[in-house]
Amino acid sequence: MLAFDVGGTDMKAALVDADGRIVEVVRRPTPLDGERTGDAVVAAVAELGERFASAHPGIRPAAAGLLVPGHVDDDTGIGVFAENLGWQDYPFRDRAADALGIPVSFSHDVRGAGEAEYRLGAAAPYRDVIVLAIGTGIAGAIFVDGRLHTGGGMAGEIGHSRVAEGPACACGGRGCLEAVASAAAIARRYTAATGVPVPGAREVLERAQAGDQQAAEIWESALDALALGLSHTVALLAPEAIVIGGGLSQAGDALFVPLAEKLDGILTFHRRPALLPASIGENAGVIGAALRARDLLATTVSEDAR
Repeated sequence: MLAFDVGGTDMKAALVDADGRIVEVVRRPTPLDGERTGDAVVAAVAELGERFASAHPGIRPAAAGLLVPGHVDDDTGIGVFAENLGWQDYPFRDRAADALGIPVSFSHDVRGAGEAEYRLGAAAPYRDVIVLAIGTGIAGAIFVDGRLHTGGGMAGEIGHSRVAEGPACACGGRGCLEAVASAAAIARRYTAATGVPVPGAREVLERAQAGDQQAAEIWESALDALALGLSHTVALLAPEAIVIGGGLSQAGDALFVPLAEKLDGILTFHRRPALLPASIGENAGVIGAALRARDLLATTVSEDAR
């Protein structure tokens, strides 16, 4: 199988053999080209497929999985909209299948990574669970009674629920959770408040722990916003667990301990979900894409046998 995980900054590609082992992983910048970014991504997918074929001639992939961010319609194979990447109503599945010459499974990047976590990682013991990614943005994969709920591609966009009066969000709203508490937003808010550029949320946390009052206030406000956003999810879906991955999860106890306390302080009669760190790691996206490709191949073989 071939597996592709396209992000806002980087894209990963992996070659997976028939036994499910990752043979090689390649990482490169996502090819950004305005309204032509969709075409550029498909061209990169084709190029990477050729690279794997040249480097590993003994492996002939029979299917591929492709994950992209934004509003994604899994059923039609269309990238409906990605405000940061420029495409709208782009037929990724069909274009990628034409470019690679094999069937392609297509989905959202967080849903794909969430499926890997649900099948193989920290979410595996649960039937009702949210796998939440907190990095450049915030989004989740929702599993209800063991089934992935997509909502026509719109489910799981917790990052665009309103939790504050500001700041402005890339989606056009104000006070979205993603604009307050994503790893990128925490760094951005600290820089705006102090005039001191920081590369990421890790540095804001380090400054807060060293006594920087501004950093501490921004970190605390992000945790407050996350707890509020998660309380809405808990009230609506009553998950047994919420598994958190993405860059912010690397904060460890500095995130999970106070977040659990703040969430507990908001909830009343509700089920208290376990808050757990994701366990698959940085290759969750390509692993999820490969799993989807394997499922697609199995379905195709089954239908051909009828």
